[in-house]
This record gives sequence, C-alpha cells and structure tokens, in this order.
Amino acid sequence: MAIPLILGSASPRRKKILHALGCAFTVSTADTVEIHDAADPVHTVVTNALEKYRACRKRHPEAALVTADTLVWFEGRLIGKPVDLEEAAQFLRAFSGRTQIVYTGMALGLPHHEPELRVEASSVQFKILSEESILTYLHKTRPLDRAGAYDIDENGDLLIAGYSGSYTNIMGLPEAPVRDWLAAHGLI
Repeated sequence: MAIPLILGSASPRRKKILHALGCAFTVSTADTVEIHDAADPVHTVVTNALEKYRACRKRHPEAALVTADTLVWFEGRLIGKPVDLEEAAQFLRAFSGRTQIVYTGMALGLPHHEPELRVEASSVQFKILSEESILTYLHKTRPLDRAGAYDIDENGDLLIAGYSGSYTNIMGLPEAPVRDWLAAHGLI
C-alpha cells in the first residue's frame, strides 16, 4: 500500500510545483510560530520548515511529509510576507534595481524516520521600478501571501530583470531536490 503524501503548506505555488511533478498529495497546513533570525537566514528557514514538519507529523504519523519555508534575504535583513499593501509597496521600492537572495528550507520525511533537511538559495535581480510599475504590479497580483511581496511566476516580468539558481525555489519550493527525494522513496 502506498504511503500518503502530505504537503504541509497552503501555498498555491507549492501546490502547483508538486502537481507539476505528478504527485498525488493532500494539503495539511501547520499552525506554527515562525522565527526570524536576522543574522542567519539559513537557520531561520530550516528551523521554520522543521517546526511545520513536526506539527504535521503529529497529525499525520503514517504519511510522507514535505514542508518548507521561504524568505528573502535583502541587504542584511530577512523579508517575509508584507502585513499590508503599503508594506508591500515599501518592499518593492527597496528592491528596485537591487539583488536579493531567496532561501527555502525544506523538511522531507517518511514515517518513523528523521526528516531530511535541505536548503536552496537563488538570487533575484530587480528592474529599476517606477512608482507606476509598483502600483501596476500590486494591482495585478495579490502580494500579501508572498515573501517579499512578489511572485516570479505571476507577473514577475513586471519586476524582475533576471535570476540565478532555481526558478521554483523563488516560487517557494525548489523542484529538483523535492523531485529527487520523492523519486528516491517511490513517491513519484
């Protein structure tokens, strides 16, 4: 009998990535308190992904679990989801013409095993943004559920000049390591 796969996230982008891999999975959100260690983005995303994993594991002891946390590292500080549209606009104004790093920490695990912890980093170069381009983007895109207030996959061409690393990492779940883990355990 196949092990059920649980995505411990309500993120539409993470669901889209797993669907693209051909996975059958169920979503189970994890209500956890996230940390934000401004001095260590890697520790932050790994700790948050692990806490989500532990919360999901309690509810789904016999499932394979995929949990993740994504944050933007910009000029020495961590940027999460904006609290409102004004903060979203502030983020985008600050990113104009600059480069940032997007980190995603993942916890991937089978029942009765310790989770595998992984981190992916990608850099994103922003265009020089006018106030009009920022307002157009905010009008076209729901920025409040995205780290850094933007989505490379939804109208990202309005903001982003280029990137290096994993495109799907910038979306919130790096496809390659997740695919490799799922394949290694017969889940795809």
